[in-house]
Amino acid sequence: MNERIDTVTLWRPVGPRELELIQRAGMRAFPPRLADQPIFYPVTSEAYATHIARWNVPASGSGFVTRFEVRRSFLDRYSVQHAGSRAHLEYWIPAEDLSAFNDAIVGEIQLVAEFR
Repeated sequence: MNERIDTVTLWRPVGPRELELIQRAGMRAFPPRLADQPIFYPVTSEAYATHIARWNVPASGSGFVTRFEVRRSFLDRYSVQHAGSRAHLEYWIPAEDLSAFNDAIVGEIQLVAEFR
């Protein structure tokens, strides 16, 4: 019997280097945070991820939007945060929890948009 897993769809804007690391992980995990990145910020809408990805193009030459499913039971440990406007909603996952976050991803991380 197949039991449906309760998931939440999230998005993450990434630059070319982070996308390369995600691809190296078989599109199944986000790379560890750098020392100056104590929080991992997946966002709750494609529109917000697109806005950030486009905004980051001048700095890196390209921006990408990824979409993925995360087990709701994992995300229930965290509250949604407002980052400015009410439309800018994101989870704040501490860097030390990223491995567990990656384990809670169901399926592959999908590339859904690219900006240059």
